[in-house]
Amino acid sequence: MKLPLLYDVALALLRARGRQTLVAAIGVTFSITMFIALLSFMSGLNQLLDGLVLNRTPHVRLYNEVKPDPQQPVDRFTGPGPHNFIRSIKPADELPRIHNVAAILAALRRDPRVRGVAPKTQAQVFYNVGTIDLTGTVSGIDPEPETRLFAFGDYVVAGNPASLQTVPNSIILGKAAADLMLVGVGDVVQLTTVKGNRVQLKVVGLFQSGLLEVDKVQSYTSLATAQKLLGEANNYITDLQVKLHDFTLAPRLAKEYAQLYDVQAIDIQTANADFDTGSSIRTLISYVVGVTLLTVAGFGIYNILNMMIYEKMDTIAILKAVGFAGADVRRLFVAVALAIGLSGGGVGLLCGLGLSALIAQVPFHPASLPTVHYYPVNSDPIFYGIGAVFSVVTTYLAGFFPARKASQIDPVVIIRGK
Repeated sequence: MKLPLLYDVALALLRARGRQTLVAAIGVTFSITMFIALLSFMSGLNQLLDGLVLNRTPHVRLYNEVKPDPQQPVDRFTGPGPHNFIRSIKPADELPRIHNVAAILAALRRDPRVRGVAPKTQAQVFYNVGTIDLTGTVSGIDPEPETRLFAFGDYVVAGNPASLQTVPNSIILGKAAADLMLVGVGDVVQLTTVKGNRVQLKVVGLFQSGLLEVDKVQSYTSLATAQKLLGEANNYITDLQVKLHDFTLAPRLAKEYAQLYDVQAIDIQTANADFDTGSSIRTLISYVVGVTLLTVAGFGIYNILNMMIYEKMDTIAILKAVGFAGADVRRLFVAVALAIGLSGGGVGLLCGLGLSALIAQVPFHPASLPTVHYYPVNSDPIFYGIGAVFSVVTTYLAGFFPARKASQIDPVVIIRGK
């Protein structure tokens, strides 16, 4: 049978059941709209949350942790006694520094797999507030690689990170710590080191990570200032933060660097295993909910076409009596289903784009990201492709089974029954 005629008959059936056709198309539109909006929002939210980890956490962290030797001298004793007991093992009198750090830095920067390296020096201090001492941690950093590799500047809510290099004896305080001490940019704070030395530093910025307990103790200075606080030379480095071009290589490279440079190493996957699992689960839930919406819309189309076939038995019998083959009737109702799916899906894609754009304009001010002002939305074209393909497939299957039923109707039985 000629296709134009089939399309004319399909259009007539759609018009005859205009209200049901509209309801089915609206169901597809709503499903596609919510599918696009949900995936765009959840993907944007996952990117935001992942950024909290990926932006601030090195892919590989190299450090030298002070710990006792697992093989103690007493364990090597081979005397006549069958047992030896040892308690309260003390670690060696050694600082938690990375040895031969200059050569390691040079080697890492030559490694083509490494995007960049940021050295860090950690120091434990006390913030002196009148007669009260508050526990604190000072991280000596190089502001340029720290900002370039770990978005440090995004978390500085007042002042400029570069001031650490240009202003001698300067510090960027955690905002919560600054609030406790009632100080701001331009003020001077006094610190006491673990060796008992008192040092005055000028506040050139405020840092906000979004974690109150961290912001109460954490602060940042330049590498030179941190080394001066500790009374160590300018090659005293406690951490090397490595950023890779491909962070999936982190577990393998952590083991490689640990053996090569005789240091401890931890990769980002190991350090944030729980977070990575949560991100995967959130993404899976988004897809499951979206696919469920489309499947429900498909069942709606299936029910409507089933009712249409039941009510149009006479029409089907007449069509087959005048020469329409079973395959023609099957194509007819599949065409009706695809018309509903394509029209509803097309409008749903446009509505999904509009709803995603609307969500992206809703104010959102997370404490952990001062630079974020609106809800995150990721308008990835792949979401629209999935929505379009799934709407066509769902509506095709929803129309195929009723169409196959209609193609098997015997017109003689129907006409005789009438």
